[in-house]
Amino acid sequence: MERRRTEPVSLRVSLAAQTLALTRGGALEKTYAVSTSKHGAGETHGSFKTPRGRHIVRAKIGAGAPLNAVFRGRRPTGEIYSAALAGAHPERDWILTRILWLSGTEIGRNRLGRVDTMRRYIYIHGMPDTEPLGVPGSIGCIRMANGDVVELFDLVEVGTVVDIA
Repeated sequence: MERRRTEPVSLRVSLAAQTLALTRGGALEKTYAVSTSKHGAGETHGSFKTPRGRHIVRAKIGAGAPLNAVFRGRRPTGEIYSAALAGAHPERDWILTRILWLSGTEIGRNRLGRVDTMRRYIYIHGMPDTEPLGVPGSIGCIRMANGDVVELFDLVEVGTVVDIA
C-alpha cells in the first residue's frame, strides 16, 4: 500500500457532471462534487468562464487555515465566514479555507495572452456551505465543500496535473 501512496496523483474536472476526480497511478481514488462557472466554459480573460484543457497546480495557499477562513487577493483576511458576515458583504465572491491556484499548460489555449488561466486567478477553493454543489454557480473558479478542499489540498502537490473538460 505504501508504494501506491507514492504513485502520481492527477485531477480531472468534468464540467458536464460537476465533479472532480482524483486518480492515483491512473486509478480512480475519489470523486468530489464541485461547482464550476455559471457562465459555462471558456478561456478568455474577463469571460468569468471556467477554462478548459490541461493545467497544473501552480501554488497551494492556506495550509493550516481554519475551516471557513476568508481569503481576498490570496491572503487570509482574519475573518471566518458566517451568515452575518455574508449579510454584511453581499457583493463578495467568497473564497474560503484553501486555494489551489491553477496555471494553464497549453500556449494559446489556456496559457499566455488573453487566455492565461493563472492571470485570470482561476482556483480550486472552498465555498460557503449554503451554496449548492453539483451545479454551475461560480464566476470561473472550481468551488468545493470546505472539508473536501482541505482533504484535496493535503493529497496534491504543486505541479499536480488538472485536466478540465
